[in-house]
Amino acid sequence: MSVETKQPAYTLVFDPSTGGESYTVSELQKALEKGSEDEKVAAMKHILVMMLDGNPLPELLMHIIRFVMPSKNKKLKKLLYFYWEIVPKMDEEGKLRHEMILVCNAIQHDLQHPNEYIRGNTLRFLTKLNEPELLEQMVPSVLTCLEYRHAYVRKYAILAVQSIYNVSEHLIPDAKDIVYKFLEDEMDPICKRNAFVGVAELDRESALKYLEENIVNIEKIDPLLQSVFVEFIRKDANLTPSLKDQYVALLLELLNATTYDDVVLETALALTLLTPNTTILNASVSKLTDLADRVSDNNVKLIVLDRVQDINNNNPGTLEERTLDILRLLNSEDLDVRSKALDISLDLISSRNAEDVIQLLKKELQITVTNNEKENAMKYRQLLIKAIRSIAIKFSEMAESVISLLLEFISELNSVATCGVISFVKDVIEKYPQQRSVILTQLVSALDNIKSAKAYRGALWILGEYSESSSEIQASWKHLRTSMGEVPIVQSEMRKLNKNDEDNGEETKDEEAAKPSGPVILPDGTYATESAFGNEDISKKVSNSEKEERPPLRRFILGGDFYTAAILASTIVKLVLKFDKVSKDKHVMNALKSEGLLILVSIIRVGQSSLVERKIDEDSADRIMTTISILMDENDPNEKSSERSLLDLAFIEATRESFKNQLSLSKRANLRRSVKDVVKNADTIETAISFRQFAHSNVGAIEKDTVEEDLNQAIHGDASDFAAKQTSSRLKKIVPLTGFSDPVYAEAYITNNQFDVVLEVLLVNQTKDTLKNLHVQFATLGDLKIIDNPPSTNIVPHGFHRITITVKVSSADTGVIFGNIIYDGGHGEDARYVILNDVHIDIMDYIKPSVTSDERFRTMWNEFEWENKISVKSDLPSLHAYLEELTKGTNMGVLTPQESLGEDDCRFLSCNLYAKSSFGEDALANLCIELDSNTHQVIGYVRIRSKGQGLALSLGDRVALIAKQSNKIELSRI
Repeated sequence: MSVETKQPAYTLVFDPSTGGESYTVSELQKALEKGSEDEKVAAMKHILVMMLDGNPLPELLMHIIRFVMPSKNKKLKKLLYFYWEIVPKMDEEGKLRHEMILVCNAIQHDLQHPNEYIRGNTLRFLTKLNEPELLEQMVPSVLTCLEYRHAYVRKYAILAVQSIYNVSEHLIPDAKDIVYKFLEDEMDPICKRNAFVGVAELDRESALKYLEENIVNIEKIDPLLQSVFVEFIRKDANLTPSLKDQYVALLLELLNATTYDDVVLETALALTLLTPNTTILNASVSKLTDLADRVSDNNVKLIVLDRVQDINNNNPGTLEERTLDILRLLNSEDLDVRSKALDISLDLISSRNAEDVIQLLKKELQITVTNNEKENAMKYRQLLIKAIRSIAIKFSEMAESVISLLLEFISELNSVATCGVISFVKDVIEKYPQQRSVILTQLVSALDNIKSAKAYRGALWILGEYSESSSEIQASWKHLRTSMGEVPIVQSEMRKLNKNDEDNGEETKDEEAAKPSGPVILPDGTYATESAFGNEDISKKVSNSEKEERPPLRRFILGGDFYTAAILASTIVKLVLKFDKVSKDKHVMNALKSEGLLILVSIIRVGQSSLVERKIDEDSADRIMTTISILMDENDPNEKSSERSLLDLAFIEATRESFKNQLSLSKRANLRRSVKDVVKNADTIETAISFRQFAHSNVGAIEKDTVEEDLNQAIHGDASDFAAKQTSSRLKKIVPLTGFSDPVYAEAYITNNQFDVVLEVLLVNQTKDTLKNLHVQFATLGDLKIIDNPPSTNIVPHGFHRITITVKVSSADTGVIFGNIIYDGGHGEDARYVILNDVHIDIMDYIKPSVTSDERFRTMWNEFEWENKISVKSDLPSLHAYLEELTKGTNMGVLTPQESLGEDDCRFLSCNLYAKSSFGEDALANLCIELDSNTHQVIGYVRIRSKGQGLALSLGDRVALIAKQSNKIELSRI
């Protein structure tokens, strides 16, 4: 028998069974009858858990009445009232059970008990009863408790009166008058609060009357009563819109007068629901930000900021004046609070306050640089740079000052932040052509301070693309030449090493004096030479301080970063091609070409030597050799115009056009998001205009009470989940645990919740005998834990029995639940076993596709240590078909824009995927596949990274399963 879904569960009870042990009914009866007080307490806890699992245990009712109800033990009495809440009080015909008469007598005695806490606990129990037959006998005692000396009793007595009246009005017909009189006479604040709640629910007119009588001194009233006043006003304004203006004025007065944080929060939220007036909304948000700034609890700060964001979403464009107030929360040390405050402020920025916000963020950025040792300083700095970047892109007049600000701090930033600054410079220099000259000058002056090779590559691309005039090209070239240092690199570095060796040799002068001086003559009569290409240890002779003193490009190249050298080669060709267009000075042109050739040849030579930490790779060498050949061909007077146009297309036009397309795609995505926000709060053109003078009485009703919505969602859950619990979808999750020929047939319906799995198991006795002492045992593999094993039971011939097992899930790893059914054999026979089928927990129920930024993806990719690399070999017809199957099978979202994935018939595809589990685990994936031209198969690799090993392996199994399913052989004929 399962618990009815309509029956409420009032109290959470801790399950004391840590080892999963179970008790029979006879053992529980014995513990209640002959056990000590502690044993009875333990037995009652087991009984409560078993009943909540669906077993009503009717055999124990009389034992509890006889052996537990007379006890004076406080713990036992508290558990007893929990038991009375959930025990079935009606028989099969719907009539009150005879045993409950004894229970009524005991409850009446407790209502007259001299201990106020027992009285209060009993009255609290009465608020949860819904049976008029039981409550009828309690009414006189409850009314007597209204005058009890102790406030603990009175506060529950008034709630009990309200609850009894709601169950059946004829039990206390004058309940309204009783509650109102109690409210006027009572002095205790908690009792007055409970009384006003009762008056507001039972008699609105009386509540309104009491509110009018206390309006004058509302700021002096206890905060508990102020809170219920605010709640009453918020609800009543929806029912009687004619009073809304007076309610708003009253709440505004209370908001300015009260000093209690909880009242400030509730009053401000009520005001934002009652009126869209800009002045009142700004006053409410100002109080909310003061509250968030004043309290120390970061959770409260986040809750308040969430509410402010909701207010802004519902009333766009009204909170612009509160931008700097919200940014005061940047004083918090919590990174989540700072991030939330920045996100809200960015939505509120306009041209009027953009400069003030930039100045404030600049001060915060300076603080992060000076206090670099603080925790999360680096992450906070990245948040600030991202915020400053978004402001400058939105307001062109701020771009120049912002870029100078960020380039000023670029030497103090880490690699990720520096790359963000360079990316921002790219966006601004493309979007605002009139500022390109100034930005290029600032960038060139700041390049010497860049320590990140990736950021420097981005800066080189900017110099090559946006140096247009002759002076700009020569200024960029001058920086490149300075940043390379002395060339040829091999000879200059060898001279430095030889000079260092001579300096070191002076210290061992006596030892060197014994050796012959002068050049070394070989046996064939030639002089010996020292080469940088044969000595493997030359790069190790340079100290770290000397490496840091090198110019940026020279440091990167000698450090083995030849990808940067390849970007430099492309930049040199771009500058040469552009200078040839804008200038006719052949002398300068020839000087640029010769100097460019010298630099590139020097890079090739040093890449093959032992001066570098890593030898040059083949791809970089090919790219540099290609640019050398292009510069050499530039000297050919017979070069055709078509060849020259192809060069311009490849090096000048195509890259700029590609970047423009990327920016336009990003702009369209931002527009789509902003349009969604506008549409969410916009009225359609067909919406009727309502005039207050001609409207009905409910015209001013609140369209959406967000406070009530949040409360209903917390109590009843999301309505969208209802469809998932329908019978048609339930049938899909039924798993057979045994076969139809087994003596006991078992099947389980599996429900996946956020942090646990619930198995509702149906057991069917298929024999003609009663199965005695039958119990089901479960065990798990993986990060699963059985919360409780069900107790043993007896099943009559061809009878049914239902049990519920809860399995706790702690991570999104693959888990297996297995077990068996045990029951007693015949007379003198051993116990009999039925082995259950394994139940595999599908991790896809805990993994959801998600979205993250490219910077965040790269950061996590570098941090996560577990990687699972899976080879791909599939017979699917196209690369996009495989990508679709991969996202469907792994529940991962594609981060790469659709435009970058290529056409449907492309032969190569690479993209990033991301998902997040219910437990907060991040799963990253990189797909790199191609279409084999010979076999027409999809081949390549999927690399999965996660913080834990289990998630990476589980997703890898899903990827392997996709390959198996797609490579099934179809049988055409036999």
